[in-house]
Amino acid sequence: MTLANLHFLADPSWGSFWEPVSGSTVAPEVDALFYFIFWICVFFTLLITVLLVVFAWKYRAREGYDPGEAPKHNTALELTWTFVPTVIVAVIFVFGFQRFMDMAVPPANPYTIVVQAKMWSYSFYYPNQHIDNELHVPAGVPIEMVLNSSDVIHGFYIPAFRVKKDDVPGRDNKIWFVANPPAPGDQDEKYDIFCTQYCGDGHSTMRAKVVVQSLDDFKAWLKKASVFVGTDVQHGQYLWNTRGCNSCHSTDGSTNRCPTWKDLYESQVHLADGTTVTADTDYLRYVIEHPNSKPIPGFDKIMPATIDAGLVTDQDVSYIIDFIKTLSKYNHDAALPATAPAAAPPK
Repeated sequence: MTLANLHFLADPSWGSFWEPVSGSTVAPEVDALFYFIFWICVFFTLLITVLLVVFAWKYRAREGYDPGEAPKHNTALELTWTFVPTVIVAVIFVFGFQRFMDMAVPPANPYTIVVQAKMWSYSFYYPNQHIDNELHVPAGVPIEMVLNSSDVIHGFYIPAFRVKKDDVPGRDNKIWFVANPPAPGDQDEKYDIFCTQYCGDGHSTMRAKVVVQSLDDFKAWLKKASVFVGTDVQHGQYLWNTRGCNSCHSTDGSTNRCPTWKDLYESQVHLADGTTVTADTDYLRYVIEHPNSKPIPGFDKIMPATIDAGLVTDQDVSYIIDFIKTLSKYNHDAALPATAPAAAPPK
């Protein structure tokens, strides 16, 4: 007997109040165990409440009533309230352990995606070296997620899939799932990803999306997403948006967690050691490649090791700097003419 035999307990017509829509093949069995425990709790809560009210009324103190001698022992009752809970707990353990083992051991040859968590964003690494800030998966294919963290403990949780595991620094944790096909009429189905471990003041904003596609649509997306076509500045903006830079560095002047990139290039930056430096190309490249090496007062040292963690390459750093330049009013390059003036005719 498996949890599949209890599928009637996860009827979505009355289960959606407690659980989000089922987005994976494992979700119905997780829901079945949830509702099995839930209705047991409801039954015994009502039973005990009713008995409490009945006994309180029946055996209340009143004039002319003799309660008699209190009972000392009842073997049948003792065995009942020992045996029944033991059986219930054993059933829950068997079903729960079976489901746990099924979720812990992936099938052979799953499609593997690496999840790199950091304050306060996720990056998803695909087998062809593409990196994205949105998780795309093909429906009906076993997906194995290898969870890493570059700073503190994070919790990777997809409520619709009923899968959750912690991203722990220095350890590869793994989960797997098979996503259900998109609903009829929906080309791509999207589900939320949350962080379930408090990881700093940006914890509540550490969210992402799972996009479930057909296998053909997924292959087409991955092929297109892996080849970026655009200018160096556009590539820099793309990297800012997909490598987690946007979770800390704004481009509109706001400075919640880290210095804004607006008007940063060629500005004067006051460092924690009391010195002042010009945020030129050399400075920007150094602080990107050597995170937290030149701290600024008022900001925590939370920048991940971008190069060592494989988030960006040396060439990517150049693209990012090109993007940062376009955000600054101090960028003298912006004042240059779009085309060179015509050469003066020879005398």
